[in-house]
Amino acid sequence: MRGRYQGQISSVRNRHHFGRVAIAVALLGFIFIQCSQAPSSPPPETAPAITAAPMETELPLPVVHAADSPTGVNVSTPLLASNETFVKIAKEAMASVVNISATKRTVQSPGTNPLFEDPFFRRFFGEEFERRFKQPRERQEQGLGSGVIVSDDGYIVTNNHVVEQADDLMVLLGDKRKLPATLIGTDPKTDLAVIKIEATGLSTLPWGNSAALEVGELVLAVGNPFGLNQTVTMGIISAVGRANVGIVDYENFIQTDAAINPGNSGGALVNLQGYLIGINTAIFSRTGGYMGIGFAIPSQMVKSVMQSLIGHGKVIRGWLGVSIQELSPDLATQFEVPDTQGALVGDVFSESPAGQAGLKRGDIIRTYNGVTVKDPNHLRTLVAETTPKSAIPLVVWRNGKIVNLSVSITEMPKDTAALTEMAPSSVSGNHALSGLSVEPVQPGQTRDGQGVVVTQISPNSPAERAGVQPGDVILELNRSPIGSVKDFEQLVKRLEAGDSVLVLLQRGKGAIFLTIKP
Repeated sequence: MRGRYQGQISSVRNRHHFGRVAIAVALLGFIFIQCSQAPSSPPPETAPAITAAPMETELPLPVVHAADSPTGVNVSTPLLASNETFVKIAKEAMASVVNISATKRTVQSPGTNPLFEDPFFRRFFGEEFERRFKQPRERQEQGLGSGVIVSDDGYIVTNNHVVEQADDLMVLLGDKRKLPATLIGTDPKTDLAVIKIEATGLSTLPWGNSAALEVGELVLAVGNPFGLNQTVTMGIISAVGRANVGIVDYENFIQTDAAINPGNSGGALVNLQGYLIGINTAIFSRTGGYMGIGFAIPSQMVKSVMQSLIGHGKVIRGWLGVSIQELSPDLATQFEVPDTQGALVGDVFSESPAGQAGLKRGDIIRTYNGVTVKDPNHLRTLVAETTPKSAIPLVVWRNGKIVNLSVSITEMPKDTAALTEMAPSSVSGNHALSGLSVEPVQPGQTRDGQGVVVTQISPNSPAERAGVQPGDVILELNRSPIGSVKDFEQLVKRLEAGDSVLVLLQRGKGAIFLTIKP
């Protein structure tokens, strides 16, 4: 499966050992022009000036004359103002972005050497030599990432994968000070973490409203790619609300084409007002480096997680207690709803906030607390960010009519594996698993609770022709184990038209392999 997958999601973190520095140079074939600007040479005095005749309706822009310009080059006032804006924002952002060095100590086993089994070798060198050789050795691994100062007294937001399992954390500030950091808390479900240094009077960035972002806005990405401190790149917002990427549990990413590379993880995404609108976290790449697709966690989610980690040492999330699925055009027609916005309720758990509020199977949640629900992932994010015990108004589409409900959100239970991912999944497209619908297994249905249950198979589909039956439990796809519906969906996304799929099924008390051909 992995070999066929054309793209790969990479966490933008830079790993290297002490004493090693890897630098890509132009002589090795990498054109660095887009990442750095070559110094410009002044034009020869004898070079003729080239001008274009303006259109009759064109108004001339005011210019700064060569005599008044430090470079001796005519510069339009709007362009100069834009340049000064970028410089100002970059300076402020760089003062708030730090370099994080995470050190992890591991014990490496030396293994065995066949020479130690040779009697002559043992007699000549003795057993003491063998004992010393076989002693475990401590090894240090170091990772580099970025972070953003969010309070003047030293709290810093970064990615969980930057500080994960680190024994020591060191922060390099923009003024070159190096300070040790303490881990405050982590949240793998969003890939966020908070650390703290002992300092005061630090520069911070104002929070921006990521919910108001629009595609096409100019942004700056600030971080430490490949350990190159205080690097600023520019791009636009390519998409908002990007989900189902397969990086973390809660996905609502900002997609940008601003250059993000290994080491940028945890850095800032800033708009042209100088506001922090996201934390850079991952890239989509076939090479491991920048390919024009980067992902940032929106500031609204970052702020919510950060406040919970600082206040409680963990993230407290809201819980509704329903299984939900996407509303396809076909389903929208069946439920007589005017569009595909919202989340279709597949099941309501007993004694849950949803059950007590009167939600039913087949309801379509259209708005949550006054916010229009785009899709199931959007609803999951809205609910998770809700403070427990909050009374939230819901607008529900039921039997062709609008129904208003009020639900009291509670804290998400610790064991929510079977409760938060109960939504069934239907496979569309033109490949071997098209026409197949699955849902999570029930407790005790499989030996270890793994797999997904086949609930429906389209007539004459590839799966039906191969012998798959409703009630079969899919345990593996192409030898990759399936632990949940989400795992199944991510593996299906990697399939291409024409691919055959090797499936391991549990049927009754036995297990069988089947090959499904498109």
